[in-house]
Order: sequence, then structure tokens, then C-alpha cells
Amino acid sequence: MKVLVTGAAGFIGSALSIRLLDRGYKILGIDNHNDYYNPELKEARLARFLDHPNYNHIRMDIEDGKAVEELFKKHQFEGVVNLAAQAGVRYSIDNPSAYINTNMVGFGHILEGCRHNNISHLVYASSSSVYGSNTKMPFSVHDNVDHPLNLYAASKKANELMAHTYSHLYDLPITGLRFFTVYGPWGRPDMALFKFTKAILAGEKIQVFNYGKHSRDFTYIDDIVEGVVHVLDRPAKPNPLWSGDNPDPGTSTAPWRLYNIGNNNPVELMDYIEALENSLGIKAEKELLPLQPGDVPDTYADVDDLVEEFGYKPLMNVKQGVENFVRWYKEYNSF
Repeated sequence: MKVLVTGAAGFIGSALSIRLLDRGYKILGIDNHNDYYNPELKEARLARFLDHPNYNHIRMDIEDGKAVEELFKKHQFEGVVNLAAQAGVRYSIDNPSAYINTNMVGFGHILEGCRHNNISHLVYASSSSVYGSNTKMPFSVHDNVDHPLNLYAASKKANELMAHTYSHLYDLPITGLRFFTVYGPWGRPDMALFKFTKAILAGEKIQVFNYGKHSRDFTYIDDIVEGVVHVLDRPAKPNPLWSGDNPDPGTSTAPWRLYNIGNNNPVELMDYIEALENSLGIKAEKELLPLQPGDVPDTYADVDDLVEEFGYKPLMNVKQGVENFVRWYKEYNSF
């Protein structure tokens, strides 16, 4: 199977590319290698598989509509996994245009490429951030998500709506995956685990928002990737029971689906920090701060559909996952 992976030098994209190559897929990866965080990390991720005989890499931006159009025409992919995005909740507050350009305009170019080139299945990254103001737990794809709290979340909700429209109009199988707080080796430097580890090893205070009263459904990178692989292999299908009288937000009369991929086991932020302290053997000095604009206090994924339809559920516990990250971090940074 020939698959396009966008954001292939990113955290999830690089891990997915390795997993798909292991399965014998032919992968063309694209990434713009921007400087949202240190590009050296992207280069190091990419170096793990760049020379694989079934991998090709192109440095390009999905915001370039002409380049995306030519890419699809030339390579004739069977499947597409769109992981290219401007990430980060807090960054979106000060830099909203980056999210509009990449996450919405860029995604529109990917949809157009799929539409015109007989793609058998498009899988794309959504986010738990779309749940916004929702407080009913666990978060379900069958609940409405109409109150995002930041532009990153709004852009991901927009992706879901854009995808549904293309699926409905052009009979294009599309699956959106709402990822819940992904962590693990080769992660992003703007994520809490990376920032906490760096600060603790430097003897600096860690900033703990909402006075530590957060819980997150932390989901290990390998579990995320395995979920993507399960879904990619089975193109979305229409729900024959869908009714406009009682519309289900997670399914459709079109071949369009949404799934949560989360650990289904929320962990208190202070317990997460304790797991990190234990792995490092160092007690963190904490600076307790109020809830940040755009943040949600808690997340918790309902993964019943994932289990029922794919027989898959994330398994990694936070203690082991954090230990794996710390081991990688020390090795990567030569501690």
C-alpha cells in the first residue's frame, strides 16, 4: 500500500512512518520543517528512517496548494494520513493566522488532492481540544462539540466539518481521530512532560497551571500509532442507522467517522509530575499558577467505539510511559 504521511518529521508522523514501513507499506512523507520548535529534533526523528528503501521525503508545505495538487497527481497514493498541523493551544492565542493557514487552508488542499485522485481512505488528526466547554465525562464522539475554547480547537472542529462535506459530496471515505494528550519519546518540546523534564534537570521551577488541579487522559505515542494503523486499514463506511431526526455527531450517511484515541484513564497532573519525579530521582520545585486562557481543566476519552469496531484500546500506563520518555530524553540530550 502506498501512503502519504503529512507531518512526517513530527512527533506522531515520524513514529507512524516507522510503524507503516515495518508493515511493508511504501511511504512518501512530507513536512515543512518549520521552526515552531528546534528543527534539529525533526531532523533527528527523520534520520531514523530516511534511508529506508520504501521511504521518500519531500520538504514542502501543505499551504502550497499547487505543490499539493502536483504531489497527488504524480504519486497516486492509495491512503493518506494527514498529521501536518500547527499544534499548541497557547501558541494559537497569539498566532491565530498560523492555525487558519495550515490547519484549515492546508487541510483543504489535502481534501482536494484526495477528491481528485481516487484515494481509498483519508485519516486525519483531530484533537481532544474540540470538546472545549463540554464537562460531561467521558468525552464521547456522539456528543456535540460546538464550544471550542481556543483557535487550535476551532481549527480541528473545522477540519471535521470540512471532511464531512467532502465525504458527503464526493463519497470519499474519511476518518478523523481525536488524539488525547500524546506523550512519549521524541515528543514535542512545547508539551508539559518535555518542559517539566528540562526544568527539573536544570534545577529550575516547573510551572503548574490551574494550581495542579488538572486531569488528563495521557496517551502514549505507541498507542496512538497503533490506533491509526488499525483505522487506516479499514476505510470509513456510512452508518445505515443514521437519522436526521436524531443526528449522531460521530457518524453519518456518508463514509465519514470520528473516533477518540485516548487511554480511557485520566491521571491527575500532580500524579503525572510524581511519576516524572520518581523516574528522574529528583523532587520538582513547583510554581502554582492559575488556569491558562484556552485550557480545559480535564479530559477523559470514551473509546468504546474503538474497542467495539477495531478490538483495540490503548494500554500503556503513565508510570512506564514516563520512564520510557525520561530514558530517551537523557540519551538524546547526553545526560
